[in-house]
Amino acid sequence: MSVFSTQYVTEPLGTVTEPMIALIAQGAKRTVLNDHIFEYHSGQYLVATVDLPLVSQITQAAPGEEFLAFGLPLQPAIIAQLLLEAPPTVVRPHDGPGIATSDADDKLLDAVVRLLRLLDEPRDLPVLAPSVRREIHWRLLNGPQAALVRQIGLADSRITLVARAIEWIKTHYDQVIRIGDLADEVGMSVSSLNRHFRAVTAMSPLQYQKQLRLQKARMQLIAAPYDVAAIGHAVGYDSPSQFSREYRRMFGAPPGQDAARLQTAAIVQE
Repeated sequence: MSVFSTQYVTEPLGTVTEPMIALIAQGAKRTVLNDHIFEYHSGQYLVATVDLPLVSQITQAAPGEEFLAFGLPLQPAIIAQLLLEAPPTVVRPHDGPGIATSDADDKLLDAVVRLLRLLDEPRDLPVLAPSVRREIHWRLLNGPQAALVRQIGLADSRITLVARAIEWIKTHYDQVIRIGDLADEVGMSVSSLNRHFRAVTAMSPLQYQKQLRLQKARMQLIAAPYDVAAIGHAVGYDSPSQFSREYRRMFGAPPGQDAARLQTAAIVQE
């Protein structure tokens, strides 16, 4: 569970999100998955069901009207248990990527508020928080993104299979990946892997690896903007020119220039 606030709009920054719900209490945010753009604001939430390389930007925040958001990781074990306990229900299959936005209804908001209030009650927190977290999962399973969320708890769902492939890519992101080896690792044919992976993540496995490499490089460059070649090599690029070219294509500027700009923006905000 996390709470985040800021008085400032931000630069677009990359991250690899885990399965989670992110609910905005005040302000607005833009999240991009490849060519899919998700805009959400106060009273809305974003739910992600696999680890995805996202580029996010806070678009509405100001002194006195801070951006304020709540985040909670989603747990497959809780969802699986709820699916076992709940009466059978017919849910239309989810055909889009493993991320979506929706309005938060009163029942979900009430559960989130009660969980946050427990932060002020250290003695109650370990006893009562698990049941409220479980309720939040239940509200999501009965909300507009039920078809998407339920796949996290199904062992043979396409999201679960793609999550296994993602975990393997994250472990080997700085190495040459052969799609046949990845397909064997998760027990799928190459064609099925490519089809399901693209459906869930909006990109191919190799595109996912590239975005992961570049986002990791960007985070390292913010701390060491003059060590471009070494950082490019560390994330798997043998060619400095290829690294610089692909970095510029993704972030709009060469590595060193982009890192210096982000450092300047951070100093201005401080």
